[in-house]
Amino acid sequence: MIHVRPAMPLDAGSIAKLLNEIIEIGGTTALVEAVTAEDMRASMAAEPARSAWHVALNEAEQVVGFQWIAPSDQLPVDAAEIATFVQVGQTGLGIGSSLFSATAKAAKRLGYVWIRANIRADNDGGLTYYQSRGFRDYDVIEGYELADGTTVDKRLKRYDV
Repeated sequence: MIHVRPAMPLDAGSIAKLLNEIIEIGGTTALVEAVTAEDMRASMAAEPARSAWHVALNEAEQVVGFQWIAPSDQLPVDAAEIATFVQVGQTGLGIGSSLFSATAKAAKRLGYVWIRANIRADNDGGLTYYQSRGFRDYDVIEGYELADGTTVDKRLKRYDV
């Protein structure tokens, strides 16, 4: 059974560990360098009035996924950026669905009109996940250069709150 709740600063270490495993495997996130718990705490604390962070916990109260929405300089004020990460080996178990249910409610509460997902075009799992939540394609970024010099295309998807 999965339980979703707002993320707290104490979750930052678990969030960083989960994210670093995904970064190390590569291929599904634009992030290419490891993050620290302090990095995650700083991200969680940025724009607190316009952001929402949620964690998914398993029966042992371990973080098995997290999702956030936040404003972006690339978007109008009525739109938020979203990111979703699920523990390696735990995809397809409803974790992302549970997270998005909480996030969509938070987006509405925060006054967002739409949410943008910015996904690597080679991330089939991510593309499928957002499509299954009702996100629709609206643009493509071709030749996006990651911090390590890798070039990927990115698909932009939109969800109207």
